[in-house]
Amino acid sequence: MVSRTIPVQAFDLVVIGGTGDLARRKILPALFKRFCAGQMSDDCRLIGAARRDLDAAQYRDFVRDALREFAGELALNEASVAGFCAHVDYVAIDARGDMGWQKLSDLVATGEAQDAVRAFYFSVGPSLFSDIAERLERFGLTDSDSRVVVEKPFGRDLETAQALNAQLAQYFDEGQIYRIDHYLGKETVQNLMAVRFGNMLFEPLWNAQYIDHIQITVAESVGVEGRGEYYERAGAMRDMVQNHLMQLLCLIAMEPPAHFDPDAVRDEKLKVIRALDGVQPHHIVRGQYTASDGALSYREDVGNERSKTESFIALKCHLNNWRWAGTPFYLRTGKRLSHRDSEITVVFKDTPHSIFGPEAGRHRNELTIQLQPNEGITLGVTIKEPGPGGMRLVDVPLDMSFAEALGPAADAPDAYERLIMDVIRGNQTLFMRNDEVEAAWAWTDPIIHGWEARGDAPKPYDAYSAGPDDAALMMRRDGRDWKGLEK
Repeated sequence: MVSRTIPVQAFDLVVIGGTGDLARRKILPALFKRFCAGQMSDDCRLIGAARRDLDAAQYRDFVRDALREFAGELALNEASVAGFCAHVDYVAIDARGDMGWQKLSDLVATGEAQDAVRAFYFSVGPSLFSDIAERLERFGLTDSDSRVVVEKPFGRDLETAQALNAQLAQYFDEGQIYRIDHYLGKETVQNLMAVRFGNMLFEPLWNAQYIDHIQITVAESVGVEGRGEYYERAGAMRDMVQNHLMQLLCLIAMEPPAHFDPDAVRDEKLKVIRALDGVQPHHIVRGQYTASDGALSYREDVGNERSKTESFIALKCHLNNWRWAGTPFYLRTGKRLSHRDSEITVVFKDTPHSIFGPEAGRHRNELTIQLQPNEGITLGVTIKEPGPGGMRLVDVPLDMSFAEALGPAADAPDAYERLIMDVIRGNQTLFMRNDEVEAAWAWTDPIIHGWEARGDAPKPYDAYSAGPDDAALMMRRDGRDWKGLEK
């Protein structure tokens, strides 16, 4: 089943930082795939802008190399690559100076489509946001219909996030700002809302009366992989929990919005963040991977033998609201774990009374939403084990792999493809609003300040394991077990 292609309005997308790693690995391949799917008209343009001294022809060579490396089999079609590169241009600029900005303004003004959407992707560090925004305005590149895309990390605490929001607000209305979190572009993440609000089967049960607890795991088998300098400043809490896991928590726990429109959805997500209780120290487990199975330790990877930065964190959280009172949410993420695995598991409560007696064992329904590597949904149900010998119960999965049910995964847009096209369409549903970002930091900051004040050091764990033993102990104290990594 090939994904349905909906043409978008003509656009000029200016990628500031167009020679960087994010552009090479994600943005350029995503746009190329949308070009191959027929979503880019003849009037669409991609303009790279960066410090590197290149002309347009040299930048097109850069684009071709990026596509060969990261765009898969589609890039083997030379005609498609050539057709895409015909839409590509480049201007060398200085983000903190005036070099190149007038040339960029002149180039953008030459667009053939008078009503083209004009979007600017800030594929640079947050320290440059204000400088770039000021120059976009001063050189006449933006107007009230222009859009800007900014990547995480959006600040490193509440104070810096507020400062970044204030800087952008000097030049753009909130409706023009798209804070991108690629996790929200994943097909299964969006299906959280479809599963919850499109099925009468689940929504009546989606509360503390029927759900025992919910687990959210985002595990990576890789280490910091050349991002040591950044990761030392961030750690797992800032890098993953404050944004990715927080957004997943919001989607799994939010109330039904009145309508499926950007602000209605984001209003409900904001309520979830504001309902989060503070986390007690004994409900926090921080870890740091050690050398094992040929892998270097975290401290060796970042070049700091005294590092106290966490590469793993597990939290037990509670929402102080009517729907979820008393139902814990367990969040877990880390680097250099046993395998790559991102999933949400909703564990339902036991039946009020088992008619089969204690010998039948304990059986619970579990709904597992697999985000990566293979997107899909599994519902565990209890049935009688086939054969004679009495009523023996066994749990079996009702499994729906999206690839099997809907066609090859290669036919579905990836997260960046979807989100960039949403920018062009002006759909902010899957992008974070300023108050969401600030509320997330307001919850995160006290947790970080707490362990810093206590001088807590992360617990060591072997590379390619399930994380520190203390994370498993935290669950066992509650009579529960983690799902996923321990399989």
